[in-house]
Amino acid sequence: MVKFNRWVPNAQTEIRTKIEMMPDVLHKLLHQKYWNMKSIIVLVLFLISFTSFSQSSDENQVKSSINTFFDGMRNADSLVIKNSFAKNVIFQTITANNEVKSQNPSGFVSSVGKATKGSLDERITFGNINIDGNLAAVWTPYEFYLNGKFSHCGVNSFQLHKENGQWKIQYIIDTRRKEGCVK
Repeated sequence: MVKFNRWVPNAQTEIRTKIEMMPDVLHKLLHQKYWNMKSIIVLVLFLISFTSFSQSSDENQVKSSINTFFDGMRNADSLVIKNSFAKNVIFQTITANNEVKSQNPSGFVSSVGKATKGSLDERITFGNINIDGNLAAVWTPYEFYLNGKFSHCGVNSFQLHKENGQWKIQYIIDTRRKEGCVK
């Protein structure tokens, strides 16, 4: 029997258990006299569930980090916002004149902290999420409401970096427009 260290999270334990089980399952399947469709389907489903488990776990963590950031905005909680960021976070926006403008992240954090709770409501949907190791790229179309009234829409492009097991926002660039928005 294999012993795991106490610090190993459940997800890693489950993955290790699945890996340890693979040789037995494969051995049994490969030594059957006749391969049948049921065996092939079981093998394929097992391998798919094994490989997708790790990706979906990271995807869920990335989504959680971004949702926490927007929850901080809605709650006017500058500490939550600040903790969502990597040390050297970069903020940019593409203007209506197609200029890329940089914004001061500390100014953003400060303005969120001064807002009335519930006044800043950015409603996002998750588009593409791409992850490679400790880097994640996320596309989130959004609608922004100020004091309950529609203000504008656009798309956020996030780059996140995994630091000490936590996904932190490293870079945000967005578009902003009032036309062509689905409300």
